[in-house]
Amino acid sequence: MRFYLVAALLALTSIPCAASESASGSFTATQRCEAFSSFAKRSNPGDVSISAGTAYTVREINKTDYDWVRIDVPGARPALRWVRRDCGKPELDERPAGHAAEGASGAVCSAPNQQDSYVLAITWQPGFCEHAKYHGKKPECDAMNSGTLEAKTLSLHGLWPNKQECGTQYGSCSGPPFALSKDTIEKIAPWMPNFFYERTFGAYEWNKHGKCQSLPPDAYFIKAVSAVRVVNESEVGKIVLGNTGKSFRVSDFFERVKARYGEQVAGTITLVCTQRKYLQEIRVSLALDFVTDRELPQLVANARPAASRAVGCADEVYVEAAGSNH
Repeated sequence: MRFYLVAALLALTSIPCAASESASGSFTATQRCEAFSSFAKRSNPGDVSISAGTAYTVREINKTDYDWVRIDVPGARPALRWVRRDCGKPELDERPAGHAAEGASGAVCSAPNQQDSYVLAITWQPGFCEHAKYHGKKPECDAMNSGTLEAKTLSLHGLWPNKQECGTQYGSCSGPPFALSKDTIEKIAPWMPNFFYERTFGAYEWNKHGKCQSLPPDAYFIKAVSAVRVVNESEVGKIVLGNTGKSFRVSDFFERVKARYGEQVAGTITLVCTQRKYLQEIRVSLALDFVTDRELPQLVANARPAASRAVGCADEVYVEAAGSNH
């Protein structure tokens, strides 16, 4: 018995450990497949799947002759997911000879002021409060469900500096502490309703994302809110607010945006749903030097296209009205 045990242990130790490799490029799904946070354990928090015809950004491959691809799935938590290679068509960028890209966990992904673009994450607050799972207390959701807080506009989730090689892992940089003036808080609160009650969510967004760019907290949040206001006053905001308590088709949403502003603008937007039905978030790709003093086409000028136009959404999206009885 001891002989067989020793032989088995020797066999195991002789198996080389596969190391994943950083990669970049795109992965276009050709079929619906599960997206795993760990393909070895087959763990899939949130029951996330990729959708046929959707292109995703590649972050990693499991080995040189890879059979698993790690992609960025907007709206998923965690967003980095593994999918089988045969679920789609990978188009990986060539890596220069002798160049080893630093992984998403490297120091480059927490070094401030290294961003090459931004993502503006905009919440549809009723859809989040009614249907998304969140940990802890959300006083703004309690107020919305009781009817004391109305959903009159889109809301700011966050303004996220992006560094392409890091994907969603760019963040948690060193920087000045979170502190806002009373005047700033009053300006932010209507667009980020957590600020009506506390500062915890603002502090979280600052520590995770805000410290990675150069603006001080007051200017950063004011610029983020200004960007949300542009989207709110655009055709995007009109579609969402005009369909409160009703549904719209994803294709109709993008046709309206395209008809109003053109393909480039429509291509920077991603709809994020929860439970494959309820609108939870709108994400907008922004260039590094984005401006907020004009309209939507100028806000998204020179931005990279979004990886996907819809995440977690079926063909029809329901815009939840505020209040627990809706």
